[in-house]
Amino acid sequence: MEQLMKEFKEDLADFREMTKKFYNQEITGKDYKGFSGGFGSYAQKGGQASMLRLRMPGGRLTKEKLKFVADSIEEYGIDKVHFTTCQTIQLHNLSEQAVCELIGKALAVGIVTRGGGGDFPRNVMVSPLSGVEAGEYFDVLPYAEAVSDYLLGFIKTVKMPRKLKVGFSNSPANVTHATFRDLGFVAKENGTFDVYSAGGLGNNPRMGVKVAEDVQPVDVLYYVKAMVETFLAHGNYENRGKARTRYMQESLGVEGYKTAYLEKLEEVKRNENLSINTKKYPVTKTADGTSVSGKRIVAQKQDGLYAVAYHPLGGVPAVGKFAELYDVIKEMEAVEVRIAPDETIYIINLTGAEAEKVLAVTGDGAQNLFETSVSCIGSTICQIGLRDSQGTLASIIEEVRKYDFADGVLPRIHISGCVS
Repeated sequence: MEQLMKEFKEDLADFREMTKKFYNQEITGKDYKGFSGGFGSYAQKGGQASMLRLRMPGGRLTKEKLKFVADSIEEYGIDKVHFTTCQTIQLHNLSEQAVCELIGKALAVGIVTRGGGGDFPRNVMVSPLSGVEAGEYFDVLPYAEAVSDYLLGFIKTVKMPRKLKVGFSNSPANVTHATFRDLGFVAKENGTFDVYSAGGLGNNPRMGVKVAEDVQPVDVLYYVKAMVETFLAHGNYENRGKARTRYMQESLGVEGYKTAYLEKLEEVKRNENLSINTKKYPVTKTADGTSVSGKRIVAQKQDGLYAVAYHPLGGVPAVGKFAELYDVIKEMEAVEVRIAPDETIYIINLTGAEAEKVLAVTGDGAQNLFETSVSCIGSTICQIGLRDSQGTLASIIEEVRKYDFADGVLPRIHISGCVS
């Protein structure tokens, strides 16, 4: 991993050169997009500013990484930040200088942007309360982080037909839609995973094919490597519109796909040793006797500890919120932030008294289920955006608030601003 991070850092010279050429209008937006996406950055609509996507494996935002985001906002005058449905953080309206400098600075605190866009393995998704959720089967985060590190190694070594999304679920709630991912690991009560692959929720959605049952968690990398090899062998390199893994169900047939995948799996098991030793994150913090309740409070499986949910409208918090939140939790033992796939964040491992303090600084978010509705960043910023999804959501919320509906009368909705 250390060598890979060194290589990513060396790649920044190429990124700076290409970004300079783009802003000098020496290359087209299309050519720049094909290059910059591999660094987790895209030019915004109009070509006058950039965005940068910070990968957060499993949505895990430690205090150190939270401070980095807060400090970067202040240093570069960043005025828009977005929590994404892939559990990442997007920084918007960046200058040429800012986007180039931030990629390197992010690496220094363990935040990788490489592969945040383009035809690469994307951020590995995990149930946001993994490790602390009451009723979960087991903590899947350590295995997801191992997969994330492993997938980074493919960014510079293989050319996939398109992006590859991997997800882990820790309970039947399946909030990451692991059964509908390119590769999904679904936790079971017996401490193993069922594995689904070649699924997807975009155009022509497909549920993943169950390719394995009762997989030991230490063996997950075998299934990842088999997925990559199957995609390389059978993915569509000719038609970009059909270059996602779910189309292999169409080209090979469901049984044909499963056979092809299992053949690659046997090959990988024969030739490689990919068993893993994972980091564990046991919560050793003890309660202090204080308690708290409320609709944004989640009682953890650790007695006397709580998580606070905060959903900024549209997944776009006030930029000063990052520093405000860091200042509140920086001295709190074992507290960290988790980004959920619905643009909510959870601040976890809080005592009752600590939770009250966090509640106080996050009171500007969604007030009911409807206001937790999800929206992409939309056409005012996104190159391929067709509609102003953020503006639409803001207008709807403004109108709905006039009627003071009871919580739950209106459902959460999801707004997409483009055909993707």
